[in-house]
Amino acid sequence: MSDTPKFEVIDRRKYKAEEEREAPRTEETPRAESQVTAPKAEPATPSKAAQTEAGRGPQLVTSEPEGGDADDLGEYAAIPPAPTAEESKEQKSAYDASAQRLEDLVRAQNPAAGPQPPVTFEHLVQQFYLSAMIQMGAGTQEGQRPRVDILGAKQTIDLLGVLAEKTKGNLTLNEDRMLQSVLFEARMAFLELTNMITMPGVPPPAAPGKH
Repeated sequence: MSDTPKFEVIDRRKYKAEEEREAPRTEETPRAESQVTAPKAEPATPSKAAQTEAGRGPQLVTSEPEGGDADDLGEYAAIPPAPTAEESKEQKSAYDASAQRLEDLVRAQNPAAGPQPPVTFEHLVQQFYLSAMIQMGAGTQEGQRPRVDILGAKQTIDLLGVLAEKTKGNLTLNEDRMLQSVLFEARMAFLELTNMITMPGVPPPAAPGKH
């Protein structure tokens, strides 16, 4: 499995800022010139932050996270500032309205279909678990050789581990019990599969996409 692909986070708000800068300004009334000639000041050199603000739209977050290493600065420099609370609220409202229109369209074409249940934490955990099991060959039809993406399965199981670590102390008793059980089962399946693959005389399963 290849490394995680690089991606760039694009701040769409900067396009709006550029459009506002390009919009024609209303003509202002010229100020009356003062009779006193002020001494000519030396032009100030704009700071690097000001140059970034003027040339690139919203200023990027370049500060080092608390407890981080200096080598990690390059990663955080590419992340734009977080949206404001008002921007997040407006986007969430628009998203909900768009999702509702889509659901109405689906139900109009299939009146027997009921409303979609809300997505919960259990759905997220189950999605990771099913992905890991499929990557380890689960669901292969009888008589066919399993196709295993063992590195992909490891990454999916590691994501479950990250989820368990980051949500520690913020889950209900049932949510935490389900997550720990799923993580245990996925890791056990991974151990059994890797032990089988590494046993002498046992051919490894076919890689994904190969017959």
